[in-house]
Amino acid sequence: MRLSLSAKKEIIEWIWTIALALLIAFLVRQFLFQPYRVEMGSMIPTLHEGDLVIVNKLYSKPEKLHRGDIVVFHPPSNQDVSYIKRIIGLPGETVEVRNGLVKINGEELEEMYVSTATPSLYGPAILQEDEFFVMGDHRNNSLDSRDFGPIKKEAIEGRAVLILWPPKDFVALAHVEY
Repeated sequence: MRLSLSAKKEIIEWIWTIALALLIAFLVRQFLFQPYRVEMGSMIPTLHEGDLVIVNKLYSKPEKLHRGDIVVFHPPSNQDVSYIKRIIGLPGETVEVRNGLVKINGEELEEMYVSTATPSLYGPAILQEDEFFVMGDHRNNSLDSRDFGPIKKEAIEGRAVLILWPPKDFVALAHVEY
């Protein structure tokens, strides 16, 4: 069976279309957006175990990150895994956790996303110009900067912007500076 010239052209067009779609999908995932599955309960009540969030990789630049943003990053103790936490302290700030409160530059941080007091003691510590202090929203069940210290800006993969799954929890994670 021989294919006609028009059939051959159509097959070649389909191959090119599929190849282009795969290339675009690869580039989007590699440089713009990436799905991330929440594996632990450290971000309850904002995020739950099993949630699928979309991470905007363009927001991994320090000047685009703000207090209150939820970021995906590699912890200093293990570059092979990714964690998801909330930015609490920004470069150059002094962070302290004492008596159930988080203080930034000596001022109590108002955290509407936390339902219990913050356990443990930390600091005061001054963050370097390339460091961020991150914590989970469920402070009693979070391995975060209180344990492994500040994270470097280059460890940040991006900012979580959307809960995609499950559908009942679909919501944009708006940037809210606290």
